[in-house]
Amino acid sequence: MRIWDISPARLCRNHLLGEHRELHAVWAVITQGKKGYSRHPETLRWKGKLKALFKRHALLVKEFSRRKYRHKSALDERLATGKAKQDIFVHPCRRQMAILRKKKCDCKV
Repeated sequence: MRIWDISPARLCRNHLLGEHRELHAVWAVITQGKKGYSRHPETLRWKGKLKALFKRHALLVKEFSRRKYRHKSALDERLATGKAKQDIFVHPCRRQMAILRKKKCDCKV
């Protein structure tokens, strides 16, 4: 489970779509009290920061549009509460780019 902290424009198709899917999972865990992954570090760092998570989703959707992908899974903005900026990282951005480089995918890192 990972929500990247680098620009969505740098992500390959698989990582962009994967992040979008996982972002929705984190959103559901936090907003609906789902149990799965509720103690995962990626989920925990977004608690109290749904506004920031909503903004990250908007960046992903913008990149979807730029790539001509369809998007049909909006988040409820009324639930976007808390801090508007993410300041906790599982890995710093440099480390995230190194992780992506090792995957030898089409990410622009």
